[in-house]
Parts: sequence; C-alpha cells; structure tokens
Amino acid sequence: MADDAKKVRLHVENLRAQVPVFHITEERYADVARRNAGLAQQLDTTIGWDLDRYDEAMKTADVLIGWRFPNDNLKQRAPHLKLIHSTGAGIEHLTPFDWLPRDVVLTNNRGVHAPKAGEFAAMAILMLNNFIPDFIDAQRLREWRRFFASTAAGKTLLVVGVGQMGGAAARAAKRLGLRVLGVRRTRQPHRAVDAMYGPEDLPTLLPQADFVMVTAPLTDATRHLIGRRELDLMHRDAGLINMGRAGVVDYDALCEKLHRNELRGAVLDVFSPEPLPSDSPLWSVPKLVITPHCSSDDVDRYAIRTLELVFDNIARLLAGRPLRNRVRRSLGY
Repeated sequence: MADDAKKVRLHVENLRAQVPVFHITEERYADVARRNAGLAQQLDTTIGWDLDRYDEAMKTADVLIGWRFPNDNLKQRAPHLKLIHSTGAGIEHLTPFDWLPRDVVLTNNRGVHAPKAGEFAAMAILMLNNFIPDFIDAQRLREWRRFFASTAAGKTLLVVGVGQMGGAAARAAKRLGLRVLGVRRTRQPHRAVDAMYGPEDLPTLLPQADFVMVTAPLTDATRHLIGRRELDLMHRDAGLINMGRAGVVDYDALCEKLHRNELRGAVLDVFSPEPLPSDSPLWSVPKLVITPHCSSDDVDRYAIRTLELVFDNIARLLAGRPLRNRVRRSLGY
C-alpha cells in the first residue's frame, strides 16, 4: 500500500458554522493517526472546510467524513466512493436516501456519544428527582419555596429507544439504584434494562415511570411517539428527559402539561429548529430546563472518538469485514 495509487483516499469535510467540538482538525487527525500508524500509512487524507476543496477531493475519494455536503449526482462527483461516515448519530437530515448510490455504505456516529450521555442522563434524573426545575423557577421570582424529595433509588426509569445513548442512560440509572424499563423496536434485551418491551407497550409502561428518558432516533415511525395521549398517561410526579430528537415528543402537549403543573418537570436538550429562536414560548415554560443540544458531545473526545470509529471501519473495509454503525436505509437509522 505504499504506492499512492493504492492508498485509501479519505476526505474530511468540516463546517465552520458548527461548534469546534465537532471539528476534525489536522491536530486531532494527527493524534489518532499516530496511535494507528500502520493504517494511517495506507491513507491519503485531505481535510476541508466549508467545501473549499470538496469537489476536487471527491474525484478520487474512497471515504468521506462529514455532516452536510453536496450529494446531488454523487456517483458522478465521487466515482470511487465506498463509504460515507456521518459525524452525528441522527441522520434524518440525509433522508430520504434517494441520493445515495447502492454501492456506497453510510455509517453514523452511534456510540461516540455514550460516555458523556450517561453522565448527563444521571444528572437530569437527579435534577428532576430533586425538584431543580422548580427551584430555578423560584429563584427567578426571588421566592423561598421548599420542595422535599426522597432518593432516586428504587424509582423507575423508562428508556424510550435503547440504543447506544439509551443504553448509557440505563447503565447510569442502575448505578443510582433505579429500576429500568426499556422500549426497543427489536425488543432485544440489554444488560442494564430490567425488562424490554416494544413501542406498542408504551400505554402500559408510561404510568409506571417516574422518569421517561427519550433517546430514540427521529423517523416516520417515531415522530410524536410521545404525544398528547402518551403524556397524559404519565403520573403527575413523573419527569421527562429528551436527549434524542425534538420530533419524537409533542412539545406543545408537553408545555401544556407543565403549565398545568401535571408533571414534575422536564429536561430538554433537543429542539426544532436549532438554535431555539429567542421568541420561542419554550423559554418561559415553568418546570422546564433547557440545554442547547450539548448533553452528549464530549468537548475533548468527540472528534477523537469519531476518527477512531472511522479508522476501525476503514480497517474493516480493507479486510472485507462488516462495518460498524451501518445505516439501514429501510429504517432510516
């Protein structure tokens, strides 16, 4: 593989509009390449910013890493392309996949978020358990309001969407002593989940939950999976956390319930659109904590872990082995 003509040509496409945590810089690439020297020697890598070298790179690229990129006439633009890696776990912005050639594999960043997501999940559960949204509201009003909570141990967390992020949330909850129920399309068991169910079981599961953690991807099947009917099944002292996608939860219905004091509170990390507009009514909803889509993105490790995943997949590609995080076109994730 020493001959340049036989090297795997990798192009990284960065967007300056994204926050730096997502940027795959020359320094971050060099760090991962140093620790994977054998494979790095087989790569001919270019790193672009805001499409400054995209068209030229695509003429010879075998692998593309990016978030948003021109994909019209991709077969003509990139005749040698074999693999596209999306730098996010959610890929709804790339659907439908009519632009994607049949011989090009699309992979995503599932799992890169997991360590940070677990920490955030634990924090959000404890915030809701200890009335932190109410204390924030009282502080804004300069009111001395006291709320007394029991410990979280022994309470029930329902994880809607037990993938990598949901699994990390489940593990964090078990460490806090919670009972964990899970909802998964396949119903495949998970070590940190006490009992696994399908989406059709939500009506019987939601009344049992003290905390509902949403980590499902957004697809046609999951849009408003937690809608008005489902929210009404939650008991008044339950809290909701959304770390997946905004469209999975009916935010209008959720806000109505919070205004009526029919839930303990909510922690929302995902919105549509983003950034959340300054005139959005969400900013003034009581018992709601807003975090600006930063719950699971590790400032030190996100780009590094992304590159480590891509390096592993390139090694698998060269060896003819199955790739990790392959997106299933029929499912949309």
